[in-house]
Amino acid sequence: MAIQEITDATFEQETNQGLVLTDFWATWCGPCRMVAPVLEEIDAERGDKLKIVKMDVDENQQVPSQFGVMSIPTLLIKKDGEVVDTVIGYRPKEELDEIIDKYM
Repeated sequence: MAIQEITDATFEQETNQGLVLTDFWATWCGPCRMVAPVLEEIDAERGDKLKIVKMDVDENQQVPSQFGVMSIPTLLIKKDGEVVDTVIGYRPKEELDEIIDKYM
């Protein structure tokens, strides 16, 4: 399943069911480009149990400010609509897998 781009308008609808990881990113952000292939790998392995979406913070400012996103990449993990974790900055795949496992 491909990682889907979402917007301020589609955020609630796309992230309120099941386990969802939202990647807040921007095109100019180096660490964001580093985390993208890691998230694609996780999506390939866990796409049936975990939905991964991404939101460009330059084009969408309402949701990032609502969740206090100050640095990117910020990964927001929601389970059934509730925020259960926030990861700021680049993390290696092993670390992200451990964090995600807590909510599976």
